[in-house]
Amino acid sequence: MSHPDLNLLVTLDVLLTEGSVARAAKRLRLSPSAMSRALARLRETTGDPLLVRAGRALVPTPRALELRERVGQLVQDAEAVLRPVATLDLKRLVRTFTLRNRDGFVENFGPDLIARVSEQAPGVKLRFVLKPDKDNTPLRDGSVDLETGVVGKATGPEVRAQALFRDRFVGVVRMGHPLCEISITPARYAAGRHILVSRRGLDRGPIDDAVEPLGLKREIVTVVGGFSEALALARASDLIASVPERYTGNLRDGMFSFPLPVPLPEITVSLLWHPRLDADPAHRWLRGCVRDVCAE
Repeated sequence: MSHPDLNLLVTLDVLLTEGSVARAAKRLRLSPSAMSRALARLRETTGDPLLVRAGRALVPTPRALELRERVGQLVQDAEAVLRPVATLDLKRLVRTFTLRNRDGFVENFGPDLIARVSEQAPGVKLRFVLKPDKDNTPLRDGSVDLETGVVGKATGPEVRAQALFRDRFVGVVRMGHPLCEISITPARYAAGRHILVSRRGLDRGPIDDAVEPLGLKREIVTVVGGFSEALALARASDLIASVPERYTGNLRDGMFSFPLPVPLPEITVSLLWHPRLDADPAHRWLRGCVRDVCAE
């Protein structure tokens, strides 16, 4: 019985990830003709065309889609087996980690996280990028090392997650706002003029679902994509912002915050990463730093 060439697994993983012979060849440092020959061998080995032409592009077959996640995990597991275990020397570690978060994370946790990382590993740099959506592609392709967010249906099944803290939404207005001087009932809260935070530009959210059974409806004056924008508007007007309490702590300095007078479930903010980095010593250390800072 002949044994398949296991090197083809790496080639298949890159081809299915890139969806292009030319890009896969560049990533593996092969010529396009060599990559085309490798694709021909893969087709012969699997008995499936894997990538077929659609116009000027290549699209995966159903068999290729089925194999994509399985092959990626196999390659990652093999690399982990063959990778030597090295003792992590934080003082000599030189590396840049990219963290993707919603607005508010850097303002609240960034200073302490940078200070902790700089003290323990002075050669490590942190790059913070904004998280505009819940797409996990940046984790999969390695352009992002860590994310924070709420685990949901859009979270990839392979993504690792660990809870950081629980949070609740609060209402926020400028100091001197009429709501600062009265008992805030559901009716008084709903009667105000509101800012809705929605990355997808929706015209209602969970709070609107919560007030509706009470026979109430909020007046949404404007929709913004982030918490910092909502709080900046509320600080300079009589509009009401509703944001996560802990996540926006520093952003709310000098403003009046109050518990929402309607029942709304708490959210759990989690740390997210791809399994390829699960056993990486430096990545494990960074995850511990983030957990410690958020726990404080």
